[in-house]
Amino acid sequence: LPHPPENTRRAPETPPHPPETPPHPPTRGAVGPIPAYPAAERAVRALSEAVKYAGWRRQAANPGKVPEHLDETIDEQAAAARVKALLGPDPELRGRPLTHQEAAGLLGLYGIEVRPGIPAPGVEAAVAAAARLGYPVALKTTAPHLRHRPDLGGVRLDLVDEGALRRAYEELTDLLGTPAELRPVVQAMAPRGVDTVLRASIDASAGAVLSFGLSGAPSELLGDTAHRLVPATDRDAAELIRSIRAAPLLFGWRGSAPADTAALEELVLRVSRLVDDHPEVVSVALEPVVVATHGLAVLGAGIRLAPPPARNDLGPRRLPSY
Repeated sequence: LPHPPENTRRAPETPPHPPETPPHPPTRGAVGPIPAYPAAERAVRALSEAVKYAGWRRQAANPGKVPEHLDETIDEQAAAARVKALLGPDPELRGRPLTHQEAAGLLGLYGIEVRPGIPAPGVEAAVAAAARLGYPVALKTTAPHLRHRPDLGGVRLDLVDEGALRRAYEELTDLLGTPAELRPVVQAMAPRGVDTVLRASIDASAGAVLSFGLSGAPSELLGDTAHRLVPATDRDAAELIRSIRAAPLLFGWRGSAPADTAALEELVLRVSRLVDDHPEVVSVALEPVVVATHGLAVLGAGIRLAPPPARNDLGPRRLPSY
């Protein structure tokens, strides 16, 4: 069909726009719109977050405190002198990690005992170390690819005499490599318990941060780790160890004996105090920390010292908005 004349073409009809009306000013006591969610699960989650926020607001009125009895076993001045001596007169900007003995000495000034581990480059050295520590002992590797990986067979526990120690040493070197590769150490046995890890590090935005989790796969592979800012109070320490998903293992899960969480909370406070008192301590890693029914044992410790980072910001630190 021929096109209609130009003047007879009509544009498609569209619904008329409603007339614009000025918004009504809110009246006193007016209630806002009711939130709507596409699924009940989202509504329940929003309500849960609101309850958590209300609890957080209530707790802000009572943030807790640092127990005064810690001062009796902390030598802050001696620790400051030790840190200064370890850094040297002209420290590099990146600092340096401390040896196991240096880290244990610094932690000892804050009432944190680290179980000694004696290097055993040969089987005779292992026997001599066990005689010095007393049986039973543990034999374990410290090579980076085997550390904190008991599933790979780099740890032998409850060696009650020299014969058991010699057999364990031979098994390790036959299965996993030479002593130079494994870097074995002999350590006094600790009571059985829950293996945990406690760390402290410096965040560019928040400052010093404490991190806690179970040692091994739960924290490293699954990311089950909780965090709190330094300085930590007794309330912070209690909440920190209860914030991880695997926390039931510390409180008698499936009939097991509850761990000594009071000793663990005190350890958290001592590490917090160390990092807060000495900004040169830029990194602390205690792993594993075996929490038994009564007390705990720190079996491994690492500390890194560096000149304290310069702060260019003014006022309190705030997390960045994303």
